[in-house]
Amino acid sequence: MEEITDGKSVECDDRGQDGYGRTISVCTAEGVEINALMIETGMAWAFRKYSLDYADLEDAAREHRAGIWQAPTETAWDFRAHKWEASLSDVPDRTCPIKGNINRKNEHIYHVPWSKDYAKTKIDLARGERWFCSEDEAIAAGWRAPLWGSR
Repeated sequence: MEEITDGKSVECDDRGQDGYGRTISVCTAEGVEINALMIETGMAWAFRKYSLDYADLEDAAREHRAGIWQAPTETAWDFRAHKWEASLSDVPDRTCPIKGNINRKNEHIYHVPWSKDYAKTKIDLARGERWFCSEDEAIAAGWRAPLWGSR
């Protein structure tokens, strides 16, 4: 990334927000589209679920075994889907695997199946802890995601 942007003027064109409220942008460094270059060189995946704009570049990167394609690769969304499915066997109703935990500071924190503390987090319904079916449901109930790297 540093090679792409170092010492260059970078501009990002705001394309709106995704379903999670994250900003979607197309960025350029002195006329070179960073998004496309990252995918073309195997530094990122094309998010085909939302757009096929970069699919051909990803296919070429995979064919040339560039970057992440040098070894067998599992996309982040496939990793999360596998974790989600695997976690369902440990869930009481087999449908809602997000753990709503209350910590020692009485903070209400939810853990998704792919989060680092998921396996060691236990749910105690008597303490008001609970299971959620989606992150949106957990957030609407007043719970938050864990704060990474803040220990």
